[in-house]
Formats: sequence, structure tokens, C-alpha cells
Amino acid sequence: MGCFPFLMCFVYFLTGQDLPQLVSAVNIAWAQKNVDQVKENLRHFISTVDDPMTSFLDLLDLYSSNKGKGNSLAIIIASEFQKWISDHPECQQTGLRLKKLQARVFPVVTEGNLLDILISIYKLEEADRGFLLGNVTHLHQMGKYKEAAILSIKLNLQPDLDLEQMCTPLLLLDRFNLLEAYVSGYPELQSQLLQMLDRWSDSSFNPRKLSKEYRGIPPIKPDKLNLKTLSKLAFRLLETYNLDPALCSNMINQRHLGTLKYLMYKRFVEKTMTQENWADHVQNTVDGNLWLQEQCIALLCRYSDLQTAGFWALKFGMPKEILPQTVADILQDLHIQEKLSESEKSTEDSQARRNLFYQLPIPRSKVHFLQSCTDLSGCRDTVLKDGQIVGLDMEWRPSFGGLGKPNVSLIQLAVKEEVFLLDLLQGSLLQSSDPTGSSELVTFIKDLFSSNEIKKLGYGMVGDFQSLDATDARFRGLELRNVVDLCEVHKQIQRNRNRPRVASGPVDVLEDTSGEDGIRQPERGLSLLVKDVLGKPLDKQEQLSNWDKRPLREDQIIYAAADAYCLLDVFEILCRTPDKFGLKPNFYELSKSKASPNKPAERSPGQKESVLKNKRLKTSPPKVIAHETAPHTKPLCPREFSVICDNMLQGLGRYLRCLGIDVLMLENDDDHKKAAEIARRDGRVILTCGMPYQTLRSQIGEGRCFPVDCSEKAKDQAIKVLKHFNIMVTIADVFSRCQVCNCNKYLHISKDRMMQLMKIRDYLEEVREKQDPPHASKPESLFCSENFQWMEEMGISPESLLLTSGAQIQLDAVPPGLLNKVLLFFCCSQCGKIFWEGSHFGRVVSQFKEVLQDNGECIYQSASSGL
Repeated sequence: MGCFPFLMCFVYFLTGQDLPQLVSAVNIAWAQKNVDQVKENLRHFISTVDDPMTSFLDLLDLYSSNKGKGNSLAIIIASEFQKWISDHPECQQTGLRLKKLQARVFPVVTEGNLLDILISIYKLEEADRGFLLGNVTHLHQMGKYKEAAILSIKLNLQPDLDLEQMCTPLLLLDRFNLLEAYVSGYPELQSQLLQMLDRWSDSSFNPRKLSKEYRGIPPIKPDKLNLKTLSKLAFRLLETYNLDPALCSNMINQRHLGTLKYLMYKRFVEKTMTQENWADHVQNTVDGNLWLQEQCIALLCRYSDLQTAGFWALKFGMPKEILPQTVADILQDLHIQEKLSESEKSTEDSQARRNLFYQLPIPRSKVHFLQSCTDLSGCRDTVLKDGQIVGLDMEWRPSFGGLGKPNVSLIQLAVKEEVFLLDLLQGSLLQSSDPTGSSELVTFIKDLFSSNEIKKLGYGMVGDFQSLDATDARFRGLELRNVVDLCEVHKQIQRNRNRPRVASGPVDVLEDTSGEDGIRQPERGLSLLVKDVLGKPLDKQEQLSNWDKRPLREDQIIYAAADAYCLLDVFEILCRTPDKFGLKPNFYELSKSKASPNKPAERSPGQKESVLKNKRLKTSPPKVIAHETAPHTKPLCPREFSVICDNMLQGLGRYLRCLGIDVLMLENDDDHKKAAEIARRDGRVILTCGMPYQTLRSQIGEGRCFPVDCSEKAKDQAIKVLKHFNIMVTIADVFSRCQVCNCNKYLHISKDRMMQLMKIRDYLEEVREKQDPPHASKPESLFCSENFQWMEEMGISPESLLLTSGAQIQLDAVPPGLLNKVLLFFCCSQCGKIFWEGSHFGRVVSQFKEVLQDNGECIYQSASSGL
């Protein structure tokens, strides 16, 4: 603890006080976990001293070695003093004596519960503001950025501090929650922070260079605070504090550019978007923004042709001087607009397209577009009949990653032989009809969903309810009864591996759906369910329409009606022949609880485990897996087993790699067929979930494709895989592979050699920053023959710190304070990632203790002994 506490005890001993006796008694009681005795000793001590407020700080000095919110004993001591001072206000100090005590508070503790108690006891809110700002500034200069920010928040000092100076280290240290708390309640600071994030999003921003200006911050990777991370924080601030988007115009432009790229892909690659919908969204995205218009023309040159780019350049009214020369040249054709208009009017054979997709089976006259309360009365009488079955869907304008939840534009209600489209944008449907502020539409929707006598059908209804809540607060708190979410029913169908495979029945999601007119993506969602049950998918070309634009086009109206009516047709077939799709007769009862958007009631940990266990037993019977692939009887070690994981099972892949198994993982945008190609080439086992299993299993050898229950946690999935294939994992296998690149060869680097590498790195960076040629005479202590020898033996280039694989050793990932604590580091010979033994090893061993074989050593121990 240092000499000061012992001197303090000695002073108290000379003056007759009993602080040493108290410390001894408290320590004994605390060691015996007798908290009541600790409190009793404290109360007795406080009542016998002349100056409790000074004595409290003296005592706290003795227990301040473990500062912060984790010091339980210090908090107990502080709480007892706080209670005593509250009961004896006459002991409260004032004036100069209080100021002296306030000056002693800050070195004791600067965060956690203890700080709150000290602020209360010593009235720090009333202290001189200059004095408080000085202490915060001192903490900041000492590199205690988190403590300085917390103290500023507690004492409301933010307006008097430099925002950029205070917030920059918090950003560099990933203290995003603390950053938001720092600007909470201060609109001006919120705006300044948003503008700072927008400046940082520029491509020229270098966080590594900025980090060097702040004491104690380790070197930052150039891609650490990338556009994605900064944008996520900025848009959260925009939504949370309702700020002006113009404050982060650069980020808004980048997001709109992402929307443009998505629209180009949907129109020219997937070809799943009509010209009219696409043009409408492009126009709205770039409207009035010259930079975005330039980006749009560049994308059109890439995805389409020069004529299309020229047409849109004319439409935007862009000056020729800023256009690409090839586009500017094409504008000389005075008839370009006429020619392009004619080419864009060429449409697909509508009859041929109708033959490919589900069609609304009722006349157009039975589709009613309602905008007024007068129209709603007839709909209400038809829909709110006992025994009625109602298909329900909602439409809203696509936000393409915009802010907030979208507002519902249209509600579709389908009953047998009729569809009602309720317009929420125009007309009087949402206008209040009584003094309570309710409306006929809100009342109607609440009556519909609360009725036990009416069955409501939907698909993925949680998102619909969330958007409805965002549209009008009066919809919140809907009471949901007799609701069937067919998305949950669809999951039941997909889990049934033995369902019949007929031409009009369920289909593989991986079947080739390419046509002469371009790429068509595999069906998914409701469209796939409709294809599974009715034989033809939904035509989703109008899905991304601008549903806020009025009047709606005829194609939009037909699409909206079909989206709701198909639910009735699907439900009727499933009820008629549930066994055909592997369903129980009461299948819809199992899905009712899934549709509610409300949070479930809190359960105890034991109840949660019980519910989770029951859920797994219902949805994933063990016999399914046992039927598909017989477990291996011969034990295998991890080095003899290799897998490739579906892109939905990346968490499972990471766990298996932790245990030393050779794991490859599909990227998010990889086709599942790639897994079969790699499995055949490398002799790997495919781990997959969902419907791709049916197709992949047929493309590789027997027993080489294993279905994984995606409803389970990744750790439980890993244990099932290990047990099924009889993989005998030992403690020595844990972390025997690089978690980043899957390599199983490490360089073993001692603490001293790691320090030498750090110094060489700093020297090389200094040379690069000065942009001078390397010095003829390099520091001998770093570039001596001894260093050259061991670095070359390990395959490390002394001139560049590159490995033989071409990768850079990732020294920046090693915190400076760690060098004196770790004796041995492990550097991946392939990617340069550096690892060391820490608590993560113990956590993995603990998580997998039921399947681990303890052979008495681990990778760290075996590596250490080899040096």
C-alpha cells in the first residue's frame, strides 16, 4: 500500500486514536465474510472520533489500492459514513475546512459507486467550478480519459470543457456508451459531436496519427474507426436526440450512395425491379444533390450503357463539363431521349409472366381501396364476423437503411372473395372521431386483433407490428388473440426432412432459377412458402415500390391484394392436408405465441432453461439427426477432422476452430453450392442448417453433410458435432489453430524478443513518417547480428517485419501494458495475428469440459517447454 498508510496509522497511535485497531478488526471481520461485524466496528469508530469527515478519508486511503466500482469493502465503509453523516448533520464541515477535504477526494477514487457517495458527503456539486475543472483537466492530461469523462458527467462540467479534446480518446478507446452519456442533455454538444464524426468519416482521416496525440492510447489500426463504425454511432445519435441530418452530410451521402448501388444491383443484375419503381427510387435518392448525381452516372456506366447514363444526365440537367467524356459525347445525339424512352417501354410478355407466378384468384372489382371512415364501415361489417379468417399484410415505403422505423402506408385485409386496402396516408381513416383521440380505424384494428372468434393470418408479423407502432402511437399495446404467423408454420415445414417431394410441393432453395432474361434469385420468405404449398411463387417486382406515392398504380394494387389473399389459399391447403407437409393437424396452434411483438414476462434463470429445453425438444427431435447420418464409432482427433460451415453457422465455426478443428466458413454472400465444391475438393464435412441440407447432401459422399439446429446456441451446436463425429478433443488442442485464418503453425516469441520487435516497429514508423530514406547507420541495439539471426530463423524480415507469407506481424494488437505480464507470445505464421495466454483459455476449457480430454498440458505449456 505504500508508506503513507503506515505513517497515518502511526500518527493516530501517537494521538490516542484507534484507527490501527479499527483496521485490524475490519480486516479480520472481512476475511471471515462477516459484513455485519464490519459495519458494527465502523459505527463504533465513527462515534468516537472528533472529525468523522477527515477520519473517513484517512481510513479510505488505507483501502484505496483497489479503486473503482469493484472495491466492495471501500463501498461498505463509505456507505456507513454516509448514513452517519446524514443522521448527524452538525458534523458536516463548511468553508475552508470543507474545501481542503474536497481537494483530498479526487486522488482516492474517480469512478464507480464510491464516487457517487463521495460527491454526496463532500458536496462536490457546490465546489468551486474552476477547482473541479482543474481536477478533470489533470485527470485527462494523465491519460485517465474514462475517469475524467465520468467525473465531468457526474458534476455537469461538459459545457465548460473542449468537446473534441474530451471525446476523441473515448472514441479511440471504443467507449461509445460513455460518449453518448457525455453529450446527453446538451443539444449543442450533440451537434458538435455529430459534426466531428462526419469529419472523421472522410477517407483522409487517420486515427493512428490522431492517437499519438493522446497519452497512454495504444496505436490504432487505420481501419479501426471505419465509415461503418462511425456511421452506426452517428445515426444512433441522430435518432436518439432527433438531430438535423444536415450535420453529417458526408455520412448521409455515403448512405445514399449505398442505396444507389443496391438499386443498380436489383435492376441490372437481379432484374427483380420494374423500370418505373427503380426510376422513382433513383430520382428520390439523388434529388438536388450534384455529388450523388455524378455517382449515379458513374454507376450507370458500369451497370448499364452509355445511352442510359446520357438519358439520366439529361434528366438531372447536369452540365456537360462534369460528365465523363464518353457520356458527354453521347449527348450530341438530339434523339437520345426519344430512343431511350422507346427502348424502356419494351415490356416482358405479361401473359408469360403471369404463368410463372401466383395470381390473385378474385376479380379486380372485389378489391376495395378505402380512404374514408364511410368506406370503412362496410369493411368492418364484413371482417368482424365470428368465424371469419382474415389474411393480413402491410406495405410501407422502403427506407434502404434510412433512419427510424418506416411508417405503414397501406394495410391489406383479405377475406374469402374480397380484399380491403386501407390507405393510411390520405383520407380520414386516422383522424380522431371522438374526444378521447381515437379513430375508427384504430378502434377497428384493435377490435380485430382482440377477437378470439376471428383467425388472423400473417407472415413475419413482428416487423409489421413494429412499423404500425411507429406510424401512430394509438396502435401500441394491441391485444393479440387467435393470431397465426405462417412464418413459424413455414419453419415447421422446413424442419421436416421426410416431407414428400412432388412437382407442386416444397422446392429446394438452391435450385437454378436463372432465365433467359437474367438472374433470378431463389425464392424466400412468403414467396417461397407460396411456391412450396401452391406450386408458384409470388411476383415480388412491386415489393420495393414507393408505397407513399399517390395514386397507387394498378400493378401495386394487384400486388398488395395478392400478398394478403395468398395467405388464405396457403392456410386452406395446409389445413386440408397437413400430413403432406409434415405438419400436425393443430399446427397453427404452435405458432400463435410467436406473432406477438410484446416482450415476454421475465422468467427466472431456472424457468428460462426449462423453457429453452422444452423448445428444443419440440423443434429439434434427436431422431432427425440420427436418421440422417450415423454417428462415427472410431474416435478422431481434431487434426483428422475438417469441416466447412454454412454462412449461417459462423459462430459454430469459430467454436470448433477454438478446439483445434480445421474449419472453413462461407462468406455472407457466398452461394451454398460453394460448400459442396470445397467439400469434394478437400474431403471436408459440410455443416449446414435449413433447407440447403437437402441439396448439399445429394452432392457429396454419404455421411459428409451434417444438419445443425440453428435454434441452438453455437456452443451447444459444437458439442453435438463433436459427439456425433466422435472427436476426442484434448486440452492441448484448445487454441492450437489461429482464430483468424485457421493456420495451425505459430511462431513462439518471448517477452524480450517481443519488446525488440516493438522497438524496430517504432523505428520503422518514425522513418516512414519523416519520409526520409532509411538511415545508413541503424541503431545497433536493434539491428544487431543476434537479432537478425533469430528473426530470420523465424521467417521475419528485419527490414519490414513481414513474415514469409507476406503478412505483417500485428504488433499493434498487443497492449503496451501487457509486455511486462506475459512471458510468451504466439504469432500466427500465416496472418501475423498475435495471441497470448489469458482468461479466454480458461473460459473455453470451462465451456467444453464435458467433451475435453485432460492430458495434462495445453498449447501454451507445450510451446513454452519447446523454447
